[in-house]
Amino acid sequence: MVAEVFSDKEFQSLRRFPEIGRQELVRFFTLTPADVAFVDPGRGRGAADRLGLAGTLCTLPWLGFVPDAVTAAPRAAVTRLAEQLRVDPDEIDSYGRRAKTRTDHLRLAAKYLSWRVPTMVELEELDQFLLARSMEHDSPTLLFRLA
Repeated sequence: MVAEVFSDKEFQSLRRFPEIGRQELVRFFTLTPADVAFVDPGRGRGAADRLGLAGTLCTLPWLGFVPDAVTAAPRAAVTRLAEQLRVDPDEIDSYGRRAKTRTDHLRLAAKYLSWRVPTMVELEELDQFLLARSMEHDSPTLLFRLA
C-alpha cells in the first residue's frame, strides 16, 4: 500500500522559496568577485537577467533546486544581491519572462558551480543510505530531507 508522504499543501510549499534567516542570507547570497564576473553585463545581460542569474546561482546551493517562480525569491535575498550587483531590486519583476531564459540560466549556474547529473553508482549509494536510515526512523519526511 502506498502512503501519501506530503499533503498537497506541504508539497506545494516544498516547491516555493522558504523564509530565509540572517545566517542563510549571508552564507548563500554573498557573491564572490568571480560570481559577479560570471553574471557581468559584459556578457550582454541586462539588470533583470543579471539579478535573476545571480539568484539562481545562490539558490542552487541553498535549496538544492530553484523554484519555478524565481521572482518570488525572498525580498531580503533579492535586495542583498541587487546591492552587490548595483542594480534596482525591482528588476527581478522583469526576470525570466521567457521560460528558456530561466532554463538557460539554471544550466549555466549548475555548470559554473560544477554540478552534474549523478552516476548510477552514486544513486545506488543514496538508495543504500536511505534504506539504512529507513530502518532507524519511521519518518518519510526525514528521509526526504536527508536525500
